Amino acid sequence: MNRTKHRKHRHDGEGRARPLATPEHREGGSGAPNAEDQSRKQEQNRHARTPQRGVPTRPPVRSVAVWGPIAAVTVLAFLVTIGVWRQVHERGQEKAFTKQATQLEVNVVTAQRDRKPQELILPGTFQAFKETTIYPRSNGYVKSWNVDIGDDVKEGQLLAEIETPEVDQQLAQAKASYEIAKVTADRWRDLVGKKVVSKQEYDQNEKAYEGARANYEQLQKLQGFKEIIAPFGGKISARNIDVGTLVTAGTGNAGTALFRIVQSDPLRVYVFAPQANAPSIHEGLAAKILVQEFPGQDFDGTVTRTAGALDPQSRTMQVEVQVPNHDGRLYAGMYGQVKFLLADENAPIVVPANAFLFRTEGPQVATVVKDDHIHWQTIHVGRDFGTQLEVLDGLAENTKVVMNPTDDLAEGIQVQVKPTEKPKGDTSGKQSPSGQ
Repeated sequence: MNRTKHRKHRHDGEGRARPLATPEHREGGSGAPNAEDQSRKQEQNRHARTPQRGVPTRPPVRSVAVWGPIAAVTVLAFLVTIGVWRQVHERGQEKAFTKQATQLEVNVVTAQRDRKPQELILPGTFQAFKETTIYPRSNGYVKSWNVDIGDDVKEGQLLAEIETPEVDQQLAQAKASYEIAKVTADRWRDLVGKKVVSKQEYDQNEKAYEGARANYEQLQKLQGFKEIIAPFGGKISARNIDVGTLVTAGTGNAGTALFRIVQSDPLRVYVFAPQANAPSIHEGLAAKILVQEFPGQDFDGTVTRTAGALDPQSRTMQVEVQVPNHDGRLYAGMYGQVKFLLADENAPIVVPANAFLFRTEGPQVATVVKDDHIHWQTIHVGRDFGTQLEVLDGLAENTKVVMNPTDDLAEGIQVQVKPTEKPKGDTSGKQSPSGQ
């Protein structure tokens, strides 16, 4: 306290100008000061009160004493906060590492439907697009034949001629009967106009004329069948007659077969699809035709018709596949196989075979549910494809399934899931059991 007052007194003494000694003071006189001396004294006092610009001032001691401790406390609190945060962060990392180290790591796959095209191979027999056996329509003898087996013919082409003497005689008789009936009908028409004969007699003769005319026209057409004409374009596959052969009108065993003609472009292949694959086969579906005589080659075909119903005896549906045969390499009657690639929209879910366990509850798979917890799901297993199993029921699509599950995976425990893998099932070469 005394030290502070001393500093203040000294400061005031240094900052204030000392009064100059007047002649009166120096001489020690005691006379009264004049007006000039008083004015000078007042000026000196005013300058003494005004601080000089060139004199430096010291900072106030009270400000340093107050703000210094506050700054120190603030820095100390900041350092303590940083230390506590680092300690909490390190403890959190340690807990996370401990939790991660104690959790089981599992590999999972996503259960997907087997939408890969399924290969179905069915046996079939080639048939000509058009095929028929030609029989005579009138009795007689073969006069001549113009085509032989292997010959290409066009529609309307003359194949053979037949001599029909019996039909010729019948036609002559029918012509005579027709002519006399016509003359009689004309005469009775004039008589009935003159009311010489009754209307009844005229009607009888008129109808007799119409019958004779019908018989005559029938024999004319029958005589026209002595020329054997090709009904469609194709190839002669059989000739059963020669010049002078007696032929009988009719079909089958009752008649004489003359020629057999086939049209083999395109060819038809008929197959029978099993019930399981029938819904996937439709018109326009592409197919590949395999023939043993052409190894390593296949022929393109297209489904043109389906029966639309199953045979109740065999539970199969008939399917027609047409195969272009412009170069004639394929023949009607050949045996081959038809290969389909079927995309099943309702394909079953498949899982890897090593994700399946047979437990006391039945066949199960370990699934990863919410928050990476384990749930054992009971499933119904269908077909076994080797590397994959067909799941008929119990498992939803896109479910995460654990690969190679062990007994350590208890119900409800939390696990660490590794990156999801896609199923490695190789079904590209898989065949339907019905096509094997």
